Parts: sequence; C-alpha cells; structure tokens
Amino acid sequence: MSKLIAIIVAAGKGLRLNDALKKQYHLVVGIPIVVHTLRVFDACRLIDDILLVVAEEDLEFCRTEIIPCAKLEKKITLVPGGPQRQDSVYNGLQKIDAHDSIVVIHDGVRPFVTRDQLEACINEARVHGACILGVPAYDTLKRVTAKRNIVKTVDRENIWFAQTPQAFRCDLIKRAHERARQQGFIATDDAALIEQIGGKVKIIPGSRTNIKITHPEDLKLARILLERQS
Repeated sequence: MSKLIAIIVAAGKGLRLNDALKKQYHLVVGIPIVVHTLRVFDACRLIDDILLVVAEEDLEFCRTEIIPCAKLEKKITLVPGGPQRQDSVYNGLQKIDAHDSIVVIHDGVRPFVTRDQLEACINEARVHGACILGVPAYDTLKRVTAKRNIVKTVDRENIWFAQTPQAFRCDLIKRAHERARQQGFIATDDAALIEQIGGKVKIIPGSRTNIKITHPEDLKLARILLERQS
C-alpha cells in the first residue's frame, strides 16, 4: 500500500553553534527545536509515518525525553544516523519498503516550514517525481578565491537557494542514493543526487523565514520568530 513517509534528519553534531548541547535539542520558548519541527509534520494530513534520524548515542535520550515531550499523534520511528547527513538519510530510506511511496526529507533544525509549503511540495512530487522548496537568490553573488579576493560577480538570475523539505518518489530517491554510494559521490542535499542520475527536480517557493539553524545568530532569530508565533 502506498504511504507518505517523512524522514526528519537530526543527527548533526551542531559544531558551528559552538555549544556542548546539540542545536536540535536547544530549547526555544521552552520546547526543543526538533520538537517544533516534528509538530509541523505531525499536523500535516498527508503524512502517514515519521522517521526521526538521530545520532546513535542520542537514541535513548530521544526515546525517553524528546518524543514524550512532543506529544504527537503520528507514529514516530527512531533511526540511528550515520557519519554524514547523506548517510543518515540513507539509513532512513532503508526503513521504507513501499517503492511506490512518496518520501519527504527535512532538516530537523528547520522548524519554520509551514504546513501549506509542506503539502505543496508533496503534491508537486506526486506529479513530477521530485520537488524541493527554495527561494530565489536575493543578494549579489560573488565568486572568491581561497584568500577571499573577489574573482567575479555571479549573475543571480535563475539562481535559487535550496531548502527542505525535499519530496521524492521513493524508488527514485533510493536509486539515487544507491548510485551515489557506489560512486562515492557526496552532495549537500538529496536533490543533487537526483540530478547526478539525470533526473529532473521541480523547485517551488519556500520562504526566507524557513531558516536552517546552524550558527548562533540563527538561534537568536529562531527565538524571536517562535516567540512571535507563540
């Protein structure tokens, strides 16, 4: 039976945050960031199951602290992550049997995606096989050297910043991940793996507030945004 399954990737170490506590577990308005993210997916009527991929050493913590705190209605399955994000997504994909399913992959530290954006991404993936959220480049782009000398200004027309969620037909994204593992190809998002096997990916508008919490200033902004929502 065809199902729609979300893979929430939250296995990162959060090194750029310069904090002993991993970014996905930071409290914002009293709730861990990853829980804010999970609640968006739990509220989405299109999603059947959620896989939460976390570092192996965090499995028990998430089982006893994070999932009970989230108070979700949908089934949550914990999956041990890998050394890199791509490995973590692959581990999640191995838990999915139905090849006719749609899989939605999302960063656990992007809590500001809206349910409308999520559902739009899913619906486009059903039509095109692959769809991601993104925003058109809005700042001037510069190509620089390793010493940060500007080489040239890059034309930003038709340039978009990729975001998650990214939704795919299950058989397609599994094939792309298997090919990448065979070739030793590492990408920064799953859409690039589809591109690598010659597939086409649709991109639709996300929003500039759909930030990935990576740096300390992102955490400050997240607190402001979530406090306003509350």
